[in-house]
Amino acid sequence: MAAESLYRFFHAGDDETLALQGVTVAVDRGELVAVSGPSGSGKSTLLACLAGLDEPDGGTVHVDGERLSRRPEEERAGLRARRIGVLFQQANLVGHLSVADNVALVQRLGDGTGDDWRAEVLERCGITARAHARPGQLSGGELARAGLAVALANDPAVVLADEPTGELDEATTLRVLGLLRERAAAGAAVLVVTHSAEVAAAADREIRLLDGRVA
Repeated sequence: MAAESLYRFFHAGDDETLALQGVTVAVDRGELVAVSGPSGSGKSTLLACLAGLDEPDGGTVHVDGERLSRRPEEERAGLRARRIGVLFQQANLVGHLSVADNVALVQRLGDGTGDDWRAEVLERCGITARAHARPGQLSGGELARAGLAVALANDPAVVLADEPTGELDEATTLRVLGLLRERAAAGAAVLVVTHSAEVAAAADREIRLLDGRVA
């Protein structure tokens, strides 16, 4: 994954916020990169642009050699489903579906990796025993593991995680970090937005943002 000279502006009345100011980031396959910085530094905006959930006002994003930015939302969504797994702090689960059905839904939106991979990813994330539970029936640690299973549903080339360990106990934090490292070792490009010094220390590289720029 590579992003070149990303700019993102937000307007509120006459005020303009420069969320990203020429940010260039590259994450190779097999690499786990942490993006850190204080609140308001542009971390979440960067992740949204890298995932194709938001369009930068300037610059480009490429995923696995294919341009993601400056394309219709339908095309961005299709590329995201096939190539990118996104893990949000508040989980990426549909509330009325079971964990297994959430994973199956994402598979249908992507390339359809199948029942065998669904069973494997649930097992790897340690959530098989709760596969038929709905999100509202899960603990915080179980939600984190279920959200990661959804992010990995299509065995993506890129994994983007927004504060994946923000509200977890130490044991669950280590498990989630281990799974992200495992995906990098399997050949994915993994980028984690974090406030945690522990997560940053576990990464291969740390990119620090300050006022929308790479510090």
